[in-house]
Amino acid sequence: MIRGIRSAAVLAAFGWGIGAAAAEEVTLRAVNAFAEGTTFAKPFERMIEKINQEGKGQLKITYVGGPRAMPPFEIGNALRNKVVDLTSVTGAFYGNLMPEADAFKLMTRTMAEIRGAGGMALIEKLHNDKLNAHVLGRFGYGIPFHIYLTKPVTKYDLTGLKIRVTPIYKDLVEALGGTGVTTAPGEVYTALERGVVDGYGWPALGIFDLGWHEKTKYRLDPGYYQVELLMMINLDSWKRLDAAQQKLLSDAALWVESLDSEWPAAIAAERERQGKAGIQALEFGAAQAKTFVQTAYDVGWKSVIAKNPEVGAQLRQAISK
Repeated sequence: MIRGIRSAAVLAAFGWGIGAAAAEEVTLRAVNAFAEGTTFAKPFERMIEKINQEGKGQLKITYVGGPRAMPPFEIGNALRNKVVDLTSVTGAFYGNLMPEADAFKLMTRTMAEIRGAGGMALIEKLHNDKLNAHVLGRFGYGIPFHIYLTKPVTKYDLTGLKIRVTPIYKDLVEALGGTGVTTAPGEVYTALERGVVDGYGWPALGIFDLGWHEKTKYRLDPGYYQVELLMMINLDSWKRLDAAQQKLLSDAALWVESLDSEWPAAIAAERERQGKAGIQALEFGAAQAKTFVQTAYDVGWKSVIAKNPEVGAQLRQAISK
């Protein structure tokens, strides 16, 4: 009861949430896990723009912004309690509420394949039960993760190195002998500059957005895992929309998923740009590279299944080939 009163007070103070049921046009408040205008913010921002153009008179999205408006690790709880209605966020930022979200980086099937195999029912139930959220879609498929370094290595071994991590990279870094250091994205540049960390985990795209290329010397290849950014709406907010409004949101999310076809060209351009910036790719032969990637998936699934053996096994069957 107290939490409900507090949540209502927060909603009133911010003026957030869905307006009166009688209103013709419903307004939703949206927050992004990544800084406005950056690589991983743009698809969601394009979705908002599309909805606001096509949904005039029915649905309006007010974009609150990114981490300056709300720290990424608070988004899951804010969505659950309807402090915000709509978000784009990676599972790494709400694992405290849903430990099973650590599995989503291990997807090796597209969302279309997962839907076709019935896997969305499990993903949806997890988010309904633990996040009070409805999953609209996911983007980022085809973008691998990498470990970037300030110091060279001669094999897939991070012994003696301190690597900035989120839950996405932690288990792999430790399996390779490194020490994980957790910081918010906004603190990584300073940590690199001061030698607090010797590198960081990040996808194939986006380091120029954050200025991290200035302190980066090496990229460990090949990439591993898949970027997963889920577009979600608070479940109560979703249920209050009519069928036409729900269709606007769902169609826009599917459209954003289709933009995944743009990533290969973007990654090729990024690799070229990194090379020109003096970032050297490190890879140690096909056999070692294969073992490295297999290790990444083995430790990833081991961690997920340890947290929830039954659901972890179900997720592995649903989202991986």
